[in-house]
Amino acid sequence: MRKTFMAMTFLMLAGCGSEPPSQLRKVTEDAKEEAPGAGKDDKDNPIAVSAPNAPKIAYVYEYGYRLAAASIPEVQRKQADLCEKQGPQVCQILDMKQSGSEGDYASGSLSLAVAAPRARAFGSELGRIAGSANGEEVSSSIAGEDLSKQIVDTEARLRARSVLRDRLMEVLASRKGTVAELVEAERGVAQVNQEIDEAKSWLAEMQGRVDYSRIELTYEAGTPSSGGFIGPIRSALGNVGSVLGYIIGFLILAATALVPLVLVGIGIHQAMKFYRRRKEPPREA
Repeated sequence: MRKTFMAMTFLMLAGCGSEPPSQLRKVTEDAKEEAPGAGKDDKDNPIAVSAPNAPKIAYVYEYGYRLAAASIPEVQRKQADLCEKQGPQVCQILDMKQSGSEGDYASGSLSLAVAAPRARAFGSELGRIAGSANGEEVSSSIAGEDLSKQIVDTEARLRARSVLRDRLMEVLASRKGTVAELVEAERGVAQVNQEIDEAKSWLAEMQGRVDYSRIELTYEAGTPSSGGFIGPIRSALGNVGSVLGYIIGFLILAATALVPLVLVGIGIHQAMKFYRRRKEPPREA
């Protein structure tokens, strides 16, 4: 029994870099034999793979709209309201931003988590809201990341660790062995529990990305730059106000700096004229 304690404890602490002894290898092989069948036909097992042959893909949809600066807040609010009307099981708002307009330019963004089966159709509904405000869809993209292998590997690791934890708990329940061996076994159980919690958290995060697709919406206002003969003219006309503002600002700064100097110069000139008059001899009649 002492060897059994030490073998199972070293299994938790040694890692995967060294060749385990015969007792340790036996415990590991027994755990692997039990893990694949554990919960295989149990529908209530939260670790079991619901659809092992179905691909697990996390999708990200991105849409960019160009519309008037004054229309951005209204369109953004309507799209957020549409998401909330679907309920938290279908759509959730993750992030919502809007920048203050500067002239004719403004921008904003909206991030949503939408149930994967409805994500693409929901994106079309969002586009219709922007179109009703004379908005134009200027960019769109769909990106997917296949998480099938990572999910399957994590589930297999989770099942194996759960079996090993149960075996260690059975050994601890027997209370056979020295105090040091029992302490090592308890440490092994604590480490296995930590690994199980980390695997469950990572598995839930990946499954959430698969179940809920992410929709990223961006808004911008302003006239896009265009090439050809008209482009430079339009750009120059658009910058006329800024150029005049810079010129007037420069003149104001120059006047602020030059006026005191001119006043000082005039004062010095008048003082010199007065001094010369006093030095000149009086003229004879």
